[in-house]
Amino acid sequence: MRVLVTGMGGELGTRVAQLLEARDDVDEVAGVDFVPPRRRLRRAEFRRIDPRNRDRLVEFVQEYAPSVVAHFGVYEPASRMGPTAAAERTELSTVASLSAAARAGNLEYVVVRSGLEVYGRRVSAASVPDEAVPPAPGSPYGETLLGVEAMAARLGRHHGFPVGALRYAPVVGSHVPSPLGRLLRLPVVPVPAFSDPPFSLLHPDDAAEAMVAAVVRRVAGPLNVVGPGAATPWQAALLGGRVPMPVAPPLWRWATRAAELAGAAMAPHMIELLRHGRTGSGSRAVGVLGLRELRPTQQVLQELYEWAQVVPLVTATEAVA
Repeated sequence: MRVLVTGMGGELGTRVAQLLEARDDVDEVAGVDFVPPRRRLRRAEFRRIDPRNRDRLVEFVQEYAPSVVAHFGVYEPASRMGPTAAAERTELSTVASLSAAARAGNLEYVVVRSGLEVYGRRVSAASVPDEAVPPAPGSPYGETLLGVEAMAARLGRHHGFPVGALRYAPVVGSHVPSPLGRLLRLPVVPVPAFSDPPFSLLHPDDAAEAMVAAVVRRVAGPLNVVGPGAATPWQAALLGGRVPMPVAPPLWRWATRAAELAGAAMAPHMIELLRHGRTGSGSRAVGVLGLRELRPTQQVLQELYEWAQVVPLVTATEAVA
């Protein structure tokens, strides 16, 4: 098995590469991204290639000729870059890497990172959608994710290989550049004034293990990968000892600007989560992927806040005194 991990420089891509390296049934691991991996890799090959450098990306992927692609070249707005740059890099990475892998002639399976954002949260939308609910994204990021799924599925049908799509709940962790994580760590957290909708989270280690399970089992079609339980914006803020700031619907534009000035940019999919919630049924993924003991949403939040706390160091002189 020759696995290509796009987006290997991110926290999830790096962790997936490490898990793949430890498997005897994986012969080779290679990856690309515009930033280097965040952890040590022992036998994986990494190439630092910006998706905008299409020719170089295509050349490397075709030369490597992967049998499996784990596509993490999907960039969330307000995570490591702005919405326009994130959408551009996601499209370029998806088109160039997947097309080149298919043309190389050795491709057997593709699994892409997606998210619950593809379901949207319009008034008539299901509150806890499962995989049978038709996608209806209500944000640009949700539309981008659905576009990634669609392109991978078209390539699979044309070339005759199965395609999986893991629709993650928002992934939040101490080392993940999550816009939601940054927002919840602010001293004052904007919350909806007249509602308190639930949302679910996913631990980064669980997200990585789900991707490796999909690679090994060659699961086709979409799967919701969601941590058990849920929280609400008010609950999350109070759990972390933050001050909830109620925001009326007409004032979210100003709340967004204030959060950005405080260091936590908010893209439209983030406002959608705070105002309407974001949950999904992940029971099918648990059985199909063999996932066990996924970390509950409340535990993910607790770890986020514990990491954010600053503990003053005591010097030897102070300790003696």
